Amino acid sequence: MGMLAEITSTTEISIRLGCFFGVLVLMIAWELLAPRRTLVAGRGWRWGSNLTLVALNSLSLRAVNALLVRVLMPITAVGAASVAAARGWGVLHLVAWPRWVEIVLAVLLFDLAIYLQHVMFHAVPPLWRLHRVHHADLDIDVTTGLRFHTLEILLSGVVKLGVVVLLGAAPVAVIVFEVLLNATAMFNHSNVRLPIPLDRLLRRVVVTPDMHRVHHSIVRRETDSNFGFNLPWWDYLLGTYRSQPEAGHEQMTIGLPDVRDEQQADRLPGMLWMPFSNSPAENDQ
Repeated sequence: MGMLAEITSTTEISIRLGCFFGVLVLMIAWELLAPRRTLVAGRGWRWGSNLTLVALNSLSLRAVNALLVRVLMPITAVGAASVAAARGWGVLHLVAWPRWVEIVLAVLLFDLAIYLQHVMFHAVPPLWRLHRVHHADLDIDVTTGLRFHTLEILLSGVVKLGVVVLLGAAPVAVIVFEVLLNATAMFNHSNVRLPIPLDRLLRRVVVTPDMHRVHHSIVRRETDSNFGFNLPWWDYLLGTYRSQPEAGHEQMTIGLPDVRDEQQADRLPGMLWMPFSNSPAENDQ
């Protein structure tokens, strides 16, 4: 079991890193060749801060995993899936599904869980304080899709583990979903231009950059819409879909109304301290 868990973990890391860097490079090239908007704050400091936060989050997750694995069990999502599979935990084990059906169901249910978690991070004031770091970016591009406060990443990891065990999804389903979520998050945050007919077609099955950009509007009613990261269907079904920003994509303002200073919005120290600083009451509701 230990060797199997080690091989699974190694395979997971290789797949995820390969897909991560492949999609990141592709979206950066696309942004440079066909940008949707002129950047307000530029790249420089923003990219440095956003990518440094990604590295910090990765190191934090590894440190927590290394600490807890000695006293509990593997706490990665794939490790939890392996344990659940070995012990028959989870609702997906109640029926003998064909493997491909189980994977499709698991991916759909994982995506619904991420949608609901996202809604809660907007609705619950302490969670919104953490999530504000993601929304405070003065621009939106591929690095915004990777920019989350370390505490939010750790808390999301705990939620994800609970969902994995509750579902009893196979490790391969977890890897498929993780890769899809990471890739689509970078895609739909990217500052890329798509032909309008193609965007209309794509947003039937995936969250497009124009669809998700509305979610990063400074206007709160637009911020509280289009919560999907991967599939758009939950927004359609649950009434949180908004087609376009009122000001239009080129003229809309990105970010938060109370965080307009680059030192706070796009510099790493300000980003890390943001959840603990005072903010207007309307942004904590």
